[in-house]
Order: sequence, then structure tokens, then C-alpha cells
Amino acid sequence: MPRPIRTAEILAIGSELTTGATRDTNSGDLARELTEWGVRVHRATALPDDLEAVVTALEQAMATADLTVSTGGLGPTPDDLTREAIAAACRLEPRVDTEILEWLRQLFERRGTSMPEANRKQAWLIDGAAALPNEHGTAPGWWVERPDGHVVIALPGPPREWRPMWREHALPRLRAGHLGIERARRTLRLTGIGESALVGLIGEEVLRGPNPQIATYARTEAVDLVVSAESDAQRSAGQLVDAAVARLRERLDEFIFAEGEQTWESAIASRLNGRTLALVEVGTGGHVAALLGAADYVVHAELTHSDARLDELAEAARTQHGADVGLAVRAEERRENTRVSVAIATSTGTRTERRTAFLAGQEGRRRVALAATAALWQSLAPS
Repeated sequence: MPRPIRTAEILAIGSELTTGATRDTNSGDLARELTEWGVRVHRATALPDDLEAVVTALEQAMATADLTVSTGGLGPTPDDLTREAIAAACRLEPRVDTEILEWLRQLFERRGTSMPEANRKQAWLIDGAAALPNEHGTAPGWWVERPDGHVVIALPGPPREWRPMWREHALPRLRAGHLGIERARRTLRLTGIGESALVGLIGEEVLRGPNPQIATYARTEAVDLVVSAESDAQRSAGQLVDAAVARLRERLDEFIFAEGEQTWESAIASRLNGRTLALVEVGTGGHVAALLGAADYVVHAELTHSDARLDELAEAARTQHGADVGLAVRAEERRENTRVSVAIATSTGTRTERRTAFLAGQEGRRRVALAATAALWQSLAPS
């Protein structure tokens, strides 16, 4: 396969996807794997069972990308049109492959029945195509190499069929050629700052840079800043990412509580550095304990309705349970928002603060937990 595979398009074929009857999860899974192998995915498109629409999408993909991967439309029924569409886009006529046909017949015989005539189309191939084995169904995939080096891979729709076909047959064949380019990626996890405020601190020119690319994602527990790069003539992808992360840390270090897949549970563990924590929550619904998970450093977690002073609750939790740090959190709804009160007790004293968590109810309590955990993380910062 002389043509390097650097770019790709993904086509998810099936009217059940475009009508909303079924969600397309295949495209996201394929895009993630291709990206990990250094292939840039231009588009992921859902298409109905319409021959003209699929042919047009294939022609556009073959004109603009190195690789096209489709899922769906390989069944035996008249609305399964992926083979017909690929043949039409390649200006070729499908033919019955006798080996595939015999495999299908034996497959049905082992099931104690004869092969329906409708399944005959699943034995089709075109010139330049090879079948991809399907150990979990009756629909072989297609591997098509065009004269210009463009590759089309047609996979079945069901994940239990396409995933083994992709990982055991298609991907190894791609990797045997020139697949992707060197890529690197790091994620910085931020607290105490929103996406809009990040633009002012980082600068639009940095966020719009082509290489490395910097993107922000608002998650439920943090704002993630993802830095990705491709190698160039001077530096490796890793060097480009490391340099960009170092510059970002100069501007954002006070907001970065974690990196990669690190969670609040592990971020607090890093700051505690072997110390233990006792927790008391009032009016939070236990969201702080849920956020910290089953952390070994939490020696006591209590949900109470006490109206005692929060600093007293924090100190009592610390001393009564032999913890190094006591954390007390109270949530109080104030109309459409929720007030957060936090007390953090250590052997050197107790620190208290108040914040406002936007929204009330369940979402407000979830935000209270994030605010309280962020306050704890900040209070444990090395002096």
C-alpha cells in the first residue's frame, strides 16, 4: 500500500441512524482509534439507506481523504446498499465470488438450513476488492484499493461484528503500510475558571494555532484543556506538546488540579501526600463523598443535619476520627442558587470560606461538591 494513510472519513450507513431510531456510536469509536494511530478524521457522516446519497458521500470522501471507512449496509436485504454504492462510486460492476458464496452456503448448512437467495449479494466483490472475514455474522467486509491508492473499508454495522473485523483484519493491514503520522496528546484539567475566561488568559491566536492544537472541553467535574500535535520537520509531536504545556502552565498553573485521566480523588490524594481526611456534609446529599469515591485516605464520611458551626464540625471530625484534615461542607439553597460554606481543619488551625454554586436542587448540590473539593485542594497547596 504505497500511499500513506494520513486522513480519513467515516460513513455510518443506515436510515435508523438518520431517523434517530438508533444512535451512531460506531463512528466515534472508529474516529478515536484512527486518531490514536495518527490519522486525522475529516468528517463522520450518518447517511440513510439511499443509493444516490451514499454514492455521493463515497465520491467526496475518495476525492478528499486517504481512507474511507463505512459501517452498516452489508446485510442481505434490498435496503442494504453499501456494496452497490462502493461499486458505483468506483465505476465497477459487482460480481459473485465463488469462495465467499461457498463459505456462506456452508455457514447456513451448519445451522441446519439452506442459504436464502437474498444472501447471495453478500458474496459480491468488485475488482480491487478483497473480503474481510466475519467470524460473527454473514456479512463479509470489503477492503478496496483504488488505483490512486485510496482505501475503502466497508464494515458491518453491529459492533459485535465490526469491532473484531476492524481490529483483527482491517487495522493490522493498514498498519502494515504507512498508517498515520506521529501524534502526541496531553490533557490539563482545570478548576475555578470557565471556558470563556480561558480565552483571555491563553489568547485566541494560541487556541486557533494549527500545530499544536489546543481545545477546551467543559466536563461535569472540570474544564479540560487538550493539547495535541503532529510531528514536523524540526520536532517530534511529544516535544511540541511538552513545549505548549509548559507555556500554558506559566499562565494557568493556579487552576490546573490534574492531568490526563486523573480525577478529583487522585488529585486530593496528591495534595494530602499520605495524610488522612475526615468529612462531614450538611445539606449536600453526600455529593462530596461521591466525588472522592472510595479513597483510602477518607477515614470517616458523614452526612448530617447538624446546625453547629462549620469550623466546629470540621475540627470535631478531625480529632474524633484521628484524621490529619477535617473537612466540613454545608449547602444552603438561596433562591435559584446554592451557597457553599466550607471549613478545613488541620493541626495548625481552621480555615473557612464561602462560595456560590450556580443553580439549586440536584445540580446545585453537585456544584457544591466541586466547589468544596476545589477549596480543599487549594488549601492543601504546598506553601
